Amino acid sequence: MRNKIKQLLKKEGGFTLVELLGVIVILGLIVGISIPLIGNVIDGAEEKTIAAQEELVIDAAQMYELGGGTIDATTGVTSTQLITAGYLEEQEDDAQVYTVTKTGKQYEIAAEE
Repeated sequence: MRNKIKQLLKKEGGFTLVELLGVIVILGLIVGISIPLIGNVIDGAEEKTIAAQEELVIDAAQMYELGGGTIDATTGVTSTQLITAGYLEEQEDDAQVYTVTKTGKQYEIAAEE
């Protein structure tokens, strides 16, 4: 019985250097593949956010016009004016300013620089 206990205590289990290197290589491949994919997801989210913001500003301009405001083809209405009139919520200081113009029944949006 004593011999069996000694054998069990002497057994040292562990990983070999080759096994550890194999795991490191596999983890490196996973990281190398996933980083560009995450970057693409972030870029796609930014584009969708910009499109949603532009649509929101156009909707606010339509409500502004229904409320009695005028939007012409040359000057249009800016997002700053829509915030002042209460049709948009105030954004951060560095938020993009948009100008909405109307030609016929078509609304067009442009970002100011």
